[in-house]
Amino acid sequence: MRKFVRGAVALALPLVLPAALMAAPARADADGPGDGGGAGGDWRLVRAETFDRSLGEERARWVRDGDGPGSPYHVDGYDNDGEFFRTMGGPAFEKQLAAFDTYRKSWRFGAGGWLTAELAARDSDKDGRPDAPPSLTARKGVAHMDEPSHHGGVLIRSTGALPAEYRVEMTLRGLDFGGRRDGSWDYPDGRINGYSPEGCKTNHPWASGGDFSRPECEWANVRTDSNGFYYLGIMDYARPAPHNNVFVHTHRKVAMDSYNRYKYTGSGLRVCNPATKQYEPYGASTGNGVNAIFMTDDRRYTGQPGTEYLMHSECGVAKGGAIVSQVDLRPELLPKESYRFAVERRDGAYTMEMSGVFAHVGRATFRYTRAFVQDGEPIWHYNQKPSEYDGRFNADWTYTGAGGTYTDRDTWPAGSAYPDTFMIGDPHMNFYEGGARVDDVRLYVPGTRPGRG
Repeated sequence: MRKFVRGAVALALPLVLPAALMAAPARADADGPGDGGGAGGDWRLVRAETFDRSLGEERARWVRDGDGPGSPYHVDGYDNDGEFFRTMGGPAFEKQLAAFDTYRKSWRFGAGGWLTAELAARDSDKDGRPDAPPSLTARKGVAHMDEPSHHGGVLIRSTGALPAEYRVEMTLRGLDFGGRRDGSWDYPDGRINGYSPEGCKTNHPWASGGDFSRPECEWANVRTDSNGFYYLGIMDYARPAPHNNVFVHTHRKVAMDSYNRYKYTGSGLRVCNPATKQYEPYGASTGNGVNAIFMTDDRRYTGQPGTEYLMHSECGVAKGGAIVSQVDLRPELLPKESYRFAVERRDGAYTMEMSGVFAHVGRATFRYTRAFVQDGEPIWHYNQKPSEYDGRFNADWTYTGAGGTYTDRDTWPAGSAYPDTFMIGDPHMNFYEGGARVDDVRLYVPGTRPGRG
């Protein structure tokens, strides 16, 4: 059995926990958009992208990504060619991965290049051209994010690390990444939960276990599993880009996303009804829920990577167990109506906010705030600099599979630091398919002086 060890990069600097890490209560406000602590008051706008001109996609080229340490997209052992998958799948995984090529396209846009587009696609026949590639274009003041295949991914991210304190927000004008439409998961045009009906669609070749030698079409069927979209997520590394879904689950700090499960009637999902303040089974929902999740250091799964969830809603606070959707969107109201999603980092806490017209309650704003460390539970990798953290939540994660044993050592050591970088879109290269329309993206910092666009 082989044993792989990956050590985290640590910075040897003094460790001081600031008073800002004192616990603060979670809170929510169900008021009109702009109320409940929105971007007014003492936030100052410093960047805004309104998508009223070309983003420059035509100047960027698709480039083959060879993975490995030489790739700019190499991060850790959960990468597309990472040691986790080599351990779980052994030689069979390496054979599956070698069956196709990955192509990427990346470019900066916006004032001063403060935003970056990250696109990825698979080349299954290795002819040098990506199959069904995604696209990001600007048309009449709206960004069109289109992804015709679940083998691709498309993101808008911040080019650089976010400030020590900030508010970032986006406005959504269109959404077509699954969920019920007119009460049905099966669409009149033949799509199923937003997926096209042609061919098999599976999570190949990235899984947390099982037989990695199976043909692609015998892997888990994502069409009748789940579709989704990240409205806004804060990641813990400098260059968010599409990877496999396991990788993404190890790098989120906080996130607001959709997880639309086809005709699901199990107990692993539930929805909060903000009007009654009672949890309801997922099968009773519109299938268009928003999951606002604070990630914590505990492992969500015993046999695969992924950090545990802390979920605040009008129904209470839940940890682990069933995923909780705080609200249900009404996609049929788009684009006439819009939804705003925002994340704030300030005063030793993160806040997630969502505004718009929701099922059960109509027009409302909901905000949920949690301190970096609250009730003994940290927000995963919250520290942007070493002085914010003393190493108390460090751990080793070990996995055993057909290829041996892989130990991810020092998952959160003293002296570590993790930048905040935001992402919008689909970061999974083996799940999710569809399209979305983004009206604007804005960045604020504390202050009352007029900002610039």
